[in-house]
Amino acid sequence: MYVFVYGTLKKDEPNHYWLTTDTNGLAKFVGAGTLINQYPLVITSKYNIPFLLDHQGVGKKIHGEVYEIDEKMIENLDILEGYPKLFIRREEPVKVKRNHDGAEETIHAWVYLLSQFRQETMELPHLESYNSTGPHNLPYIISEDDLNDANDLY
Repeated sequence: MYVFVYGTLKKDEPNHYWLTTDTNGLAKFVGAGTLINQYPLVITSKYNIPFLLDHQGVGKKIHGEVYEIDEKMIENLDILEGYPKLFIRREEPVKVKRNHDGAEETIHAWVYLLSQFRQETMELPHLESYNSTGPHNLPYIISEDDLNDANDLY
C-alpha cells in the first residue's frame, strides 16, 4: 500500500523520523507525487500545522512524496494523525514520478485530510507544497498535546 505525505512527514521536515523509525513499520520512498484532485493545503492552528482540508475541487494540486508502507506503518501513522478523530484517511489518485527510473504513473495512495474545520480556515492562503521553514513565516511548533479533536487546534 502507499501513502502520500504533504507536510511534516516529508524528507527534511520535523516528523519525517516517523517514516524512518524501524519500530513504526516499513516505509520505502517511491518518489515525488502530485495529487490528481485539487484540495486546499493551509497552515493553521497554534502549532502552525499544515492541513489538507477535505474540500475537493478547491485549492491546488498538492505536491508531496509517496511511500510504500506496510500495515504496521499505517497503524502508527494513524496514531500520529489522530485518525479517525482528527483526520480522516482516504485513498486518492496520485501522479508519482518513481525515484529509481523516473517513470511517471498514477497510483492510489492513502491521504490524511482534515474533515472538520472552521469555515474561515478556507480563507487562509492555499499552498501547492509545504516546507516548515518556507516564506510563509509560520514555522512548525512541535507539540506534546493530544491533538485528537479539531477544537484543540485553535
